[in-house]
Amino acid sequence: MTVTRPETSGDVPGAEGTGRKRGPRRSGRGGPPSGAPARRRLDLRERPELVLVPGVFVVVVLVWEFALRPLGVDEYVLPRPSRIADALVTQLGDPMFWTHFQVTVQESLIGYLLGVATALLLGTAISQIRLVERTFMPYIVAFQTVPKVALAPLFVVWFGFGMTSKIVMAAVIAFFPMLVNVIEGLRSADADRIQMLKVFGAGRFQVFRMVRLPSALPFIFAGLDIGIVFAILGAVVGEFIGAKEGLGYLLLQTNYNFDIAGMFAVLIVLSALGLVAHFLIRLLQRRIAFWAEENRVVAS
Repeated sequence: MTVTRPETSGDVPGAEGTGRKRGPRRSGRGGPPSGAPARRRLDLRERPELVLVPGVFVVVVLVWEFALRPLGVDEYVLPRPSRIADALVTQLGDPMFWTHFQVTVQESLIGYLLGVATALLLGTAISQIRLVERTFMPYIVAFQTVPKVALAPLFVVWFGFGMTSKIVMAAVIAFFPMLVNVIEGLRSADADRIQMLKVFGAGRFQVFRMVRLPSALPFIFAGLDIGIVFAILGAVVGEFIGAKEGLGYLLLQTNYNFDIAGMFAVLIVLSALGLVAHFLIRLLQRRIAFWAEENRVVAS
């Protein structure tokens, strides 16, 4: 009876009888890269933007800082980044700044939630009920062609100088991108899957829950992503027209005082606010609609 010895992990394949053993893997110059440095090099090779994005920022800031004086650009027209940083630190240390910041965040968030909720309800009704679509779509298309910024003075007249007019402005601007994405998303469901569920006796609500809603989630999150940025824009525009507090009001005050560095500081805070909101929506999308494509945006 012949017994075959199984090949061990230390043997060289194809050389069972020679007694040759596989030596330990070397990670020196001749061997392949391994460990954390290799992973970092691989990440940079596959995602060069990890270096390019901060690199471009550093280059722009350095050129901006040191090229203004040789070019003869006055500080009161375009201040250096160092002066903008000083103004930003001053603003962040002022308690009144945080009052303005809180007002703008409240206006944007409440208006965003109102616009999104209305768009979800109306978009679902339009995509599922043909009579609702034929009744309301002409008015929606006509209203969508109106520049939303032009409505801000009317909202101030109708709702006053308080937060209500800014909330309505934020809701209106966030409403349309969300509405279009909801309609297109619910209509993008696979017809074969819908037909298969109907064959097995699924009702209208079951088809909506099991097929239409999951298919619409990538579009819905695209609308949420656009809408949050538009809501901040709507609140600031409303504060431009008429307000007593808010970051838009603060931006106008720095403009009246010809504090250009202070204006840049407020703009940086607004940009940071929009970025934080954008990344929060993206994080929520990765948790809920992780299969969604990042570029599936219908309306912007």
